[in-house]
Amino acid sequence: MNSHLISFQLNTMPVSVETTPDARLIDVLREHFRLTGTKEGCGEGECGACMILLDDRPTLSCLVAIGAIDGKRVITIEGLRETPGFAILAQAFNDAGAVQCGYCTPGMIMIAYALLRDQRDPDESSIRRAMAGNLCRCTGYAMIVEAIRLAATRRGQSW
Repeated sequence: MNSHLISFQLNTMPVSVETTPDARLIDVLREHFRLTGTKEGCGEGECGACMILLDDRPTLSCLVAIGAIDGKRVITIEGLRETPGFAILAQAFNDAGAVQCGYCTPGMIMIAYALLRDQRDPDESSIRRAMAGNLCRCTGYAMIVEAIRLAATRRGQSW
């Protein structure tokens, strides 16, 4: 397959990359742009470690071909770090003991950010539903749910 120039917005910056349109977004993010916060766990869309925001929607980057994002907006965990919501979530995850090995944490924070952006005060059931596609082998989910509830109470008007 021939290479194409794919242009999109990456963490608020316009970027372009020359690659085959069927290259996986996760590979382009990690290898071309050196954004290694997006993790590959399963490569099959089952674990959530590769979660990014694509046009503000949580998306599994291991399942997206780079050609499908031409002209779109991508936010990775590195881009999310520039938001007030990230600091609140990171502190809440730390305070609740929701980070252990840390491999799943970027994907967890991405989905938690999207959930709290869309729901002011989600209940435990809503949080668990939103997190259903994110796997964690270390913490169990109680501490992650607690972290998201804690972030919801701390966020005030900033998000």
